[in-house]
Order: sequence, then C-alpha cells, then structure tokens
Amino acid sequence: MRQPASPFTTLPDFNNEVAGLIHGYLFTANAPPQRLNAREAGQLGQQTLTPSSFLWLHINLNHARAERWVQDHFLVDSDFFDEIHSASPRTRLAHQNEALMAVLNDVTFRQEERSTQNATLWIWCCPQLMVSARYRPVGMIERMHEHLHQLGFTQPDDMLLWLLGEQEAQLEQVVRRTSQAVDVIEERLLSAAIKTNRSELGHLRRMLLRVQRLLAPEPAALFRLLNRPPSWLKREPLGELRIFTEEFSVALNDLAGLMERIRLLQEEIAASLLEQSNRTLFLLTVITVLALPINIIAGFFGMNVGGIPLANNPHGFLLLVLVVLVFTLAAGWLALRRRRE
Repeated sequence: MRQPASPFTTLPDFNNEVAGLIHGYLFTANAPPQRLNAREAGQLGQQTLTPSSFLWLHINLNHARAERWVQDHFLVDSDFFDEIHSASPRTRLAHQNEALMAVLNDVTFRQEERSTQNATLWIWCCPQLMVSARYRPVGMIERMHEHLHQLGFTQPDDMLLWLLGEQEAQLEQVVRRTSQAVDVIEERLLSAAIKTNRSELGHLRRMLLRVQRLLAPEPAALFRLLNRPPSWLKREPLGELRIFTEEFSVALNDLAGLMERIRLLQEEIAASLLEQSNRTLFLLTVITVLALPINIIAGFFGMNVGGIPLANNPHGFLLLVLVVLVFTLAAGWLALRRRRE
C-alpha cells in the first residue's frame, strides 16, 4: 500500500545538526505547537503563513553554517547577525527595520558561591517569525520549552514579552538573594570576622555591578521603541511592554539601593578597621612612653664611670625602683589624660 505523500517533500538543504537548529515550532491558533525539523522549517520560511500562525526557531551559533541557513531561508536582516558579531552582551530592546531586536541575558545566581553566570540570547521578532540565537545554553529558553504547550502563545511578541518577564524575575531574584547575604554580613559586622566580611562585601558589590551592566536595558533604545513602536505591534503587547519597563525600573532601583547599602557597610567596616588600627597604635605609644623612664635611668646607671649615685647606699636599688615607678606613673597619667581630651 502506498504511503501518503508528506507535505514537506523538498530535498533538505541542511539537517538539524548542520543548521544548528535546537528548537523549531509552528504556532497556529487553536492548535498545539507543531515541532519542525530544519527541512520543514526551511520550507515554511519560503511560504506565506496565515495571519494566525508564526514560526519560532532557536539556533545554536556554535554551528558554523547556522547563520547562513537562517539567512537563506528566512527574512532576517543582516543587522541581526551584525549585532551578534559585535559581542556586546548588554540588555537592550530596539525597533529595527519593522522588527524588534532584543538582547537578553540569562543570569544564574549561585547562593553558595556568591557568584553569577550568564548566557546571552539574541532575538529577532517580526509578525510571523521569531528567531532566537545563543552560544551557551539559556535556562529561560529551556524553561519556556518545557511549558510551551501550556503557555499558549499566539503571536511572537507574546513569546518575547514572556522572556522579558523572565529576565526581570531573574534580576529580582539576584537582588533578593544578595540582600539576604548582606543581611547575614551585617549581623556579624561587629564580630571578629571583619576581614572576611569586607572581602565578601567587595565581591558582592562587583557582582551586582556586573549584573546591572548586563541586565539594565539601554534606556534610549527602549524609549525610542515605546514612542515609535513597529506598525504591527498591537496596543495590548505595547501596554505590557510599558508595564515591564516600569517593573524593570523598580528592580533596578532596588539593585541600586542594595549597592548603596553595601557601600555604606564597606565604609563602616573601613572606619572600624581604622579605629582598631588607631587603638593598636595608641597602645604601642603608651607602652613606649611607659618604658621610656626605665630605659633612660638604666642607661645612665649603666655607664661604667665613677661618681654613680647611690653606688654605696644599701637601699639604692629600692630608691631607683621608686624613682622609675614615679616617672612611669606620671608618664602614663599624661598619656591617658591626652587620650581622654
């Protein structure tokens, strides 16, 4: 019996491995997402999709021919790959040639190591196509893929907004966990572990600066997008984008406040260390002052010359001890008096 012909019968130019295709899906209204291989996705890229359908392609840029495969089969501007080649990981969302181009960062905070790891994700989004590209595995893409059937995306901008929300949630998580770490350091600030606290605070502050540089979106590009959005972007996604911008601003303000708190703690620790050094220096000064009379008198009476007083007095030693004790007490009183003043 002859099998029915597949709707995708053209000889493939690339397979999944060569094309670098990790995930490929066709989204259609009132239907579950349909998984595609590189051949099927390439064929759909040459066809006109219905208004209620769109393609999502997630590619691995470590494959040398992935860029060529996308450019040969889909209407993606070369500016997208120019942006990738620029190797600038800073988060941004911009309007480019009737499409939305986004650079997102997936940040993983390790509580036990007080460190972060990030993977950059580049996105090209137009009415019926969304292309996401990465070099390193991106956790939020994999989380989205696990729940792809439940999320119910109907437009590519829905998927983009979900990823933006994930990045904003990651920023909040980094701020919250770092704040907890700072709370612990603040509680033991007066303990003997000042050196450890100072080192950890410096490490946390450098980490937050790096997170801020990666996750803070460029305000100029974002405001241009909000003021002049693409014509195909509907009012509802645009409103959600404005809400996302406000929430992101709140998270960044919290991050800036946390960094200021860390700076104040660092200054307090520095002041505490300076005070401790001053106390140590004062103690050494007092010891030196107290030892000065006995050193002077011992030096005089240690001279091997004639006419040393009290040489033949049976109570000479006790008299010298009393003289040294009086001078030592007087020097100590003067030193402590100046300390109190």
